[in-house]
Amino acid sequence: MHMAADVSKERKPSEVVAEMFATTHEREPEIKAYTTLFEDQAKEQAASVDAKLAKGEEIGLLEGIPMSIKDIILIEGTRTTASALMLEDYTAVYDATVTKKLKAAGVIFTGKTNLDEFAMGSSTENSAFAATRNPHDTERVPGGSSGGSAASVSAGMAAGSLGTDTGGSIRQPASLTGIVGMKPTYGRVSRFGVMAMASSLDQVGPFANTSLDAAYILKTIEGKDPMDATSVELSADQQLDFDKITSGDVSTLTVGLPKEYFIDGIAPEVRAAIDEVIEVYKKLGVTFKEISLPYSEYAIPTYYILMPAEVSTNLARFDGIRYGLSEFEKSEDLKQVYHESRTQGFGPESQRRIMLGTYVLSSGYYDAYYAKAKQVQALIRKDFQKAFEEVDAVLTPTSPHTAFKVGEKVNDPVSMYLEDIFTVATNIAGIPGMSVPAKTDNPLPIGFQLMTKHFDENTLFQLGHAYEQATK
Repeated sequence: MHMAADVSKERKPSEVVAEMFATTHEREPEIKAYTTLFEDQAKEQAASVDAKLAKGEEIGLLEGIPMSIKDIILIEGTRTTASALMLEDYTAVYDATVTKKLKAAGVIFTGKTNLDEFAMGSSTENSAFAATRNPHDTERVPGGSSGGSAASVSAGMAAGSLGTDTGGSIRQPASLTGIVGMKPTYGRVSRFGVMAMASSLDQVGPFANTSLDAAYILKTIEGKDPMDATSVELSADQQLDFDKITSGDVSTLTVGLPKEYFIDGIAPEVRAAIDEVIEVYKKLGVTFKEISLPYSEYAIPTYYILMPAEVSTNLARFDGIRYGLSEFEKSEDLKQVYHESRTQGFGPESQRRIMLGTYVLSSGYYDAYYAKAKQVQALIRKDFQKAFEEVDAVLTPTSPHTAFKVGEKVNDPVSMYLEDIFTVATNIAGIPGMSVPAKTDNPLPIGFQLMTKHFDENTLFQLGHAYEQATK
């Protein structure tokens, strides 16, 4: 289902919402995409949009569109768990800015979606409640950490969704579940009311069935927010230009293929799908050029120093005293309160990353690890700046392979961390990236990744839309 079609009043919002909940009742017991469903509320809201349409009133572009929200983004008055035992009973007391904007646009929320606990993972197996399954093959993972959001859209249980992307957590599950997933430029979308994992890397972004739908959602949630000092006032040329996005003409664009991303470890079916994508773009007149991003090989180690350092700081507040699960009653002294609350409230992956982060920030190791990683981050940024002097966009695989089986990598953290090999550099550099499903005969979905310079989301959506139109 595509948003533009539904907004053109072909079907009543109540019909669309009823159909999606029927699909949810059928598929959710197996897929486990949601932590909380808002069925009654959604159906009431859909009926009121029906009434507006019946009276001939104008409705907004996203009004009446059913969307799911990752359960790390606050919706006032609703249970918001981050899929962690630490927050199992937490009810949000205010709206995130992105939630507020979607509410104002008339979006219907279908529910909160499952994730890797506190957004830490690449498979949505680290949820404290259940592992989410891939709608294309329920023996396999949907990717992560926004796996519930991706699965809800892929399975037809929502028309769009919001996820968060710290090192690929929107793009990688989009690739594995066969939908569009988009990470905006850092600062384009407010993070106020989004539980922080790694504040300098996190960005909220859309999941949708098409690039154009993702652009509609981004248009609604973006912009400067006085509640988030890292959010940016968009200049005229940074605003989304739908005439450019839908023009279909990409013949003036040059796309870079970084040699460091086309490595031996890519699965043959992924390599073949990417080669076909390149052929489609060549027929549309796109010029391709081999480029080099020499510091890319350091992206994963850099990410796994910077991200845990920020995790250990951001999650310090969940201590059994101020927020979240408290084992106060069972403890004899303050040290035991901290220990019991945090070992019970956090799963193994959260504990692992808190320990890693605390280590790299500790006295005597800060300069050797954290300070060094910040220097490499600057070099990775420079790589991209240099590349975008020669090309308009960069094309790579999103993931080195298709969805892997549930349980396959759960005991091998390093192998799991390598899932983000093609996506983390985008967050480290702060640039926008999007995964688009490749047209392929492969039984499992394969996505390709597009990246552009800071705030050039227009070119990203333009390329995604042109590919979708050419491969209908």
